[in-house]
Formats: sequence, C-alpha cells, structure tokens
Amino acid sequence: MRSQSPVIAVVFFLLATTAHAQPVPQGPPQPGQAVAPRQAPRSAEVAPDGRVTFRLEAPGATAVLVNGDWPGGRGLAMSKDASGLWTLTTGPLAAEIWSYTYAIDGVTAIDPGNVRVVRDGARRLNTVAVPGAGSALYQVAKVPHGTVAAVWYPSPTQKTPRRMLIYTPPGYEGGNTAYPVLYLFHGGGGDEEAWNELGAASTILDNLIAQGKARPMIVVLPNANWHDSSVLETGGARTTSPAAAAARPGAPAIPAQDYTIAEQEIVSGIIPHVEAHYRVAPGRDQRAIAGLSMGGGITIAVGLKRLDLFSAVAQFSTGMFGGAGPAYGPFDVETIAPGFLKDAPATNAKLKVLYFSCGDDDPRMPFQKKVADTFRAAGVTLTFRNFAGAHEWRVWRASLADVAGLLFR
Repeated sequence: MRSQSPVIAVVFFLLATTAHAQPVPQGPPQPGQAVAPRQAPRSAEVAPDGRVTFRLEAPGATAVLVNGDWPGGRGLAMSKDASGLWTLTTGPLAAEIWSYTYAIDGVTAIDPGNVRVVRDGARRLNTVAVPGAGSALYQVAKVPHGTVAAVWYPSPTQKTPRRMLIYTPPGYEGGNTAYPVLYLFHGGGGDEEAWNELGAASTILDNLIAQGKARPMIVVLPNANWHDSSVLETGGARTTSPAAAAARPGAPAIPAQDYTIAEQEIVSGIIPHVEAHYRVAPGRDQRAIAGLSMGGGITIAVGLKRLDLFSAVAQFSTGMFGGAGPAYGPFDVETIAPGFLKDAPATNAKLKVLYFSCGDDDPRMPFQKKVADTFRAAGVTLTFRNFAGAHEWRVWRASLADVAGLLFR
C-alpha cells in the first residue's frame, strides 16, 4: 500500500557481482561430481537490543543502500570491505515487522541473505521481525493454529470463478461448531493474499484466540479488484483508487473501485458461497466487515448501507473521508445510509461495533477525526484508535489485533 517504486529482482546483477568473489575453479566438474552452491551471507540479523545487521556480497557494486520502512530507514548507506562484503548495522529498532529492499547502484533488489520475502502487489520486499511486546501477536507461537484455504466462488458480476482466502479457526476441522464471520478487505494495490502475507492476519487470530482475547471466528479475505479473477492471473493487483490513478500520469488505465460492484459481489456472491460451504453462525449479529484504505471505503460504503447484513463495521485509514485526493468528493454518510445520523438511537441499536483507526502521521488523520466528531455529535457510538505510523502495515496490523477483540462479544 505504501507508495514506492516497484521492486526489481536483480538476479543477474547479483550473480554477476558475486561471481567475482568465487574461488578460481581448478577445472571443470567431473561427471557426477556435486558442486556446492554458494551461500549468501546471513542478513537482517537481529541483536538482543533490536539492532539489525544487513550483509550483501557484491564486489562489483559501487554503492549499496538499505531502504527500510522504519522511521529514518530510507537511504542508509552500507560499507564495503576488501572482500566485497557490504554491511550496515542500524540503531535499535522498535518491536515490529519491518520491510526493506536494497538499492544496488540505483537498482532496487531484494536481499539474497534473508529468506523472509513478501509480495505487496507487484513488488517484492524482505521483512525482518524485531521481537518484543509490540510484535508478539505477529509471530508464530506454540499455540493451536487455524487453516488458510484458497477458495473459488462464482462471481455474480464477472460470471467467472473468483478467488478468495478463508481462515478457519483452530478446531474447525472435525468439529461441529458454527462460527461468526469477519469479511476483511485489502487496500489499493493489494489482493486476496495481502492481509495474510503482509498483515499476518492468520497469525494474529491464532494468538488472540489462544489467549482468550478474541472469539474463534472465520475470516474471509476477498480480492477487491473486481475486474480480476485472482492475483494468480494478473501477477499483481491492478485496481486502485481514483486519487492513486491520478498520481500516475501517462500510466495505463487502472479500473477504480466500484462500490456498486463491491456490494453485488459481497452480498450476492461471497456471503452466499461462504454460508453454503462453511459452518457459519446465522444472522447479522454474527457477521462483521472491515478493511484498510480502499478496503475501508468498501467497508463504509457497503457495511453502513447494509446494516441488515452486518452488525459490526470497521475501517482503517480510508481516504473516502478526505486526504486522498479530490476524486472522492465530499463525504456524506446520509447518501450511503439514510437516517444514519438523524436517528442515532436506531443506528446504535443495529451497530454493535463501529470502529475507526488511522496512523498518527497519515494525512487522512484530520479527516478521520472530523467524521468521527460528526458521528459522535449526532449521538452515534464510535470507537476511534490512533496508532504510531503513517499509511502503512504496522498501523493496520495493530488495528486488526485491536478490533478483533471487540467483535462478536
């Protein structure tokens, strides 16, 4: 979701530069002779105090930078020794999952010494987990684990199968319990894998459920790029917001979010499929909708309109209130849900949870606060949370971990 240039995996460049460090061969390998692969030096090594050491073997490079998403993490110059090994050790980093790439002579690359690689839309990033209280929920622990399955449902608008991921809680297989359902949407540039790949959604739910801090629930992760059937066929999500499209002059046209299609897909496609194939507790009280950024807009546009279907609505950092360009226009909840503010007691009777969150440094924050203040002034009950960060995954992971404990109580 953060605005960065696409990651280019410079495999040939790394092979060429590391080749200079290879020992001179003593002759061609004999038939049947095994050739040991050369291991990249261990990188993104976390010290007990939270300092992280990066290492890259690239004798042919003239400049290498680390570009991380922690505060002050952009453009950190690595140092090169006589053998061609580049290194950098950061100061102590806060407990969190941080992402980064290298810039090798100006070309963006992933770290061959770090096996933790994630995909954010069409780009690849490495991650490093700094342990501590702030990241404990995001780390796989020795607790019972749920299952994440890739599921195809018949799309009512595209007339073709579309893919989504579904998390079922520990104990679902072999049991007979019916569970409440959270429908959780990604942001612009993301896809059906984003929340689990970058947001650690299944790990967060596993840990919260094990600690008794969240009810066991099913979590549905749709692909909100309604013009695509799945990320598998597109190689990276293409749908984005009007504001993001306007910021890319000359780029190919990108389908914008369409809330009418979103409602049709959710109401006529996704929910019926889930309820036909999973043990789902019936009724609107057992159904919640949430999303980040673009997905937060879907949550507001569909969730508040369809309070006949949802009893909990949670948005994280949506730009539909403002702060994300003029293409959205002024926000008026009464056009989405007539009577929402005018009859606050009726709204509160329907909504068990109405949840807003935003990063402290997100340009959307003033607009989020304004809408929250308007809702509260009208008498609508609302939970608002702010988290350290801007428009980024550390805010959205924290938001999911927070709101999950409020749902279905």
